[in-house]
Amino acid sequence: MTSDGRTVEEDPTTPGDTALELLVHGVGGTTPEEMLGDPRTVRMSGDDTAAVFRRTDDADAEQRPEDYRGKPVPEAYVWSNLTSGNGSRALWLLLLPFMVVNLAHWMRPTAHRNQQRAVRLYGLLVRLAGLTLTVLLVAAACEVALDLTAWQCAGTRACAEDRSWLGFLSPEVSDNGWWSQPGRRLALAAVAPMALTGLLWYLSHRTWSAYESQQPLPHQSDPDEDTGRTALGRPGFWYGRRLVARLRAAHTAAGLLTVAAAVGTSAARFDRQAGGPALLDVLGRVLDATLAVGAAVVVWVVCRRGRSESRIDERLDRSLIRWLPAGAVVMLALTVVYAGWSRPDWRSAGRLPGDATFGGITLVQGLLVIALAVVATLLFRTAPDARTAMRGLGGPAVAMLACALGGVMTGGVAQRVGDWLDGAGTPGAGGTIDGPPVLLTWQASVIPPLLAVLAVLCGWLAVLTWRRARRDIPTVMRDYPGEPEDSARTRRIAGTRAGAALTDRVPVVVGITSAVTLLLGAGALAGAWTAGKVPGEAAKGSGAFLTGAAETAQALGSWLIGLGFILFVTWGRRAYRDASARRTIGILWDVGTFWPRAAHPFAPPCYAERAVPDLTWRMATWTRTTGGRLVISGHSQGSVLAAAASWQLTPAVRKRVALLTYGSPLERLYGRWFPAYFGPAALAGLHREVDCWRNLYRATDPIGGPVRLHSAGGPRVDRAALKDPLAYGRTEQHPLPAPILGHSDYQADPAFAEERTRLLARLRPAVPAQRPDMAPSEGADGGHEAAAGHGGAGGRDGADSGQGTTTR
Repeated sequence: MTSDGRTVEEDPTTPGDTALELLVHGVGGTTPEEMLGDPRTVRMSGDDTAAVFRRTDDADAEQRPEDYRGKPVPEAYVWSNLTSGNGSRALWLLLLPFMVVNLAHWMRPTAHRNQQRAVRLYGLLVRLAGLTLTVLLVAAACEVALDLTAWQCAGTRACAEDRSWLGFLSPEVSDNGWWSQPGRRLALAAVAPMALTGLLWYLSHRTWSAYESQQPLPHQSDPDEDTGRTALGRPGFWYGRRLVARLRAAHTAAGLLTVAAAVGTSAARFDRQAGGPALLDVLGRVLDATLAVGAAVVVWVVCRRGRSESRIDERLDRSLIRWLPAGAVVMLALTVVYAGWSRPDWRSAGRLPGDATFGGITLVQGLLVIALAVVATLLFRTAPDARTAMRGLGGPAVAMLACALGGVMTGGVAQRVGDWLDGAGTPGAGGTIDGPPVLLTWQASVIPPLLAVLAVLCGWLAVLTWRRARRDIPTVMRDYPGEPEDSARTRRIAGTRAGAALTDRVPVVVGITSAVTLLLGAGALAGAWTAGKVPGEAAKGSGAFLTGAAETAQALGSWLIGLGFILFVTWGRRAYRDASARRTIGILWDVGTFWPRAAHPFAPPCYAERAVPDLTWRMATWTRTTGGRLVISGHSQGSVLAAAASWQLTPAVRKRVALLTYGSPLERLYGRWFPAYFGPAALAGLHREVDCWRNLYRATDPIGGPVRLHSAGGPRVDRAALKDPLAYGRTEQHPLPAPILGHSDYQADPAFAEERTRLLARLRPAVPAQRPDMAPSEGADGGHEAAAGHGGAGGRDGADSGQGTTTR
């Protein structure tokens, strides 16, 4: 289809000598004009969100095969609008904890077939952790709207008088108006967390319809799909509609029941203590019991079913997804009516029982993370792999960070709103209101020691990088023999290589951060529950030093958590207005939202559930209608999409497809952090199933790296690390200083054109595919020591034998 809506027809009788190069860009996005190197492009298929483009001159290439002998027809698949499109994407920042916990679901270690119960338990624990994050977010909204605003500030003359918009809620300012009773104030304030829950439901439903509702290419399941090789080739992997709908209903109900509990339990507690009418006491107990039953139903729904990937599951549990949220709405309505019943003697004092709520959520999250770590360790021991990040504990560590991030966001909101409502005072320390729960203040107080640990960790990494850069200086000079030495240039190249190697240290950073966060969080919980006071007050009488340290940590932590929240909101507002900032956030979503929503339905949508079917349909239909050969060329995250789409092809089509990846994180990031899906067995299987595969990388690239594949007596995937920069000093070919490209512009290297030509020649239909013997590889990781020149031959003929990385 052209940009004006006309359809470009493909002639099925075209000779099969036509070649297609399907380009897939990486993180950050680009335009079709930049990808194709031509200002005149035409849309061949797709819409304004994601589409395939060609140069205008190539629109009818299938009808002119003689014009394209010896060269491919270039096409560009542009998917950047899936992640960094309009300004509404900035609002997805609020869903960041949900996205992170969803990543933890996919980080489980590789498991044998006899470990399916442990695999299901792993997924169940992550789903429960995701449920606690939903409850935490809604509870924080209740804390701000119900406790701080409607209960504390509106119930205090000094606070309510300073805010005229709260005057009608205050019994002392409004002369006991209708809304001045605490139950009615709470019922009115419940509108805010109710609206938040409704917004999350709406975003989840709308984004599914807009991004993830694309039908994958129908095909039969691979008979080896359960051997542990990979699940990415299963027919229903990229179509999780049923599970997302179930989880959306359960999380929506959980949010509404949280609001009902915040409103109803306070009224029920007053009725039990005040000795009021027996009818209200009975109603309160019935409502509490009903809330407990509703919570049990929500947990059962979350636990009952995981993902179904063996086929495209079109079914929906319609009764469940309709009646579960509807029942929660009815329950909330009844609770609001009950709380709004007239109770003239009821006065608001102190805080609502937020410490018990937030403390219970924190305790459950910690226990879930520990249980998840135990299951992950058991899974890892059944199929250990030295390349797996953190020995299989990456998922539990990331789940811990998701819980911590949710705690920082909720605590930051509560702290800032409390300070704002209290004016010049300090909540809980001589101010007009008591402020947020004590636990949130304790959690804020552990932020300074956590930052101190991170500062030490960053210093250690800086020293390691400096030492590695010094060690690499002789290697840089060996890579450019005969060049006059320029010490500044050499140090810059060596420093870039050392900085790029920091990516391999990420597991250490994540592991230490998660462990320290867990320990400090446990300490904060214990301190809040045993002392019942904020750290500064709890430390009084323990010595001047301890008291001063506690007060400093409390003040600094409160300031930092509030500053973090303000920066978070400011960044989101800037991204809403500024396209460049929105592209930066889009890079975050490129990495974090590749995976389907399996643990949390309110996470940002999975763009791959649109992109992978797009690529699969395009490759399958083009090869079938033209009989030609195809090279799918993926950069960075585009290489991950290309691999995922290749797994979805039928074996017959996969054998006619060549894969060219460059700057690819397939093994370096995805293989290490998601071993069950991109581990050695999965990548080796893809290597066997596609006709041919070549991978390009640089030692200066902080994202891409080798895929470490080599079959005995067969071809290998990795070419030797490309030179970067292409020239050390000024040469006839490079009269100006050549830039250090790092992760960008791989097409500028002559090796790119060489490998593409070899792949196309390999696919030529007139020449049967051959797999000649290849020399074994030299290195295990091929770092910058293997950064030999880019002019060596590649591909199946073994001309670059002995270079690069080839081990699994």
